[in-house]
Amino acid sequence: MINEQIRDREVRLIGADGEQLGIVSSREAQKIADETGLDLVKIAPNAKPPVCKVIDYGKYRYEQARKEKDAKKKQKTVELKEIRLSPNIEANDLNTKMNAAKKFLAKGNKVKITLRFRGREMAHMNASKHILDDIAENLSDVAVVEKAPKVEGRSIGMVLAEKR
Repeated sequence: MINEQIRDREVRLIGADGEQLGIVSSREAQKIADETGLDLVKIAPNAKPPVCKVIDYGKYRYEQARKEKDAKKKQKTVELKEIRLSPNIEANDLNTKMNAAKKFLAKGNKVKITLRFRGREMAHMNASKHILDDIAENLSDVAVVEKAPKVEGRSIGMVLAEKR
């Protein structure tokens, strides 16, 4: 809220150069802001009494936008990459998939490894669980199991995350 939008009876006022001017009425605060040619901006609306500051509102909004932009730059988004396998995968193919998982983990992403079953393969789900255990064991130097292997319908899935 700025200028005339502030309807509180009393506000804690901070001057243009950051000094505390104490608790004054909102009319008085608006008068001080008008004299300096700046805006009266409510900084902390939930405080008792609310805190208002005499500043250039356009400059204030610009600085807030810059802060938000900088915070966004520093954020790191972690994606969940999925690698799908079938229960009758050969050793070479499994090594290729593990190398792909290592690359994903090196980039800071999480990896979901899904073992998908079709048709008659459903009868031998438990016998194929060792594939996921082998992957977890082989990648143990670069990854930790974040979510243990779990049956989800026609597949078994587990999630690996980068080791810290």
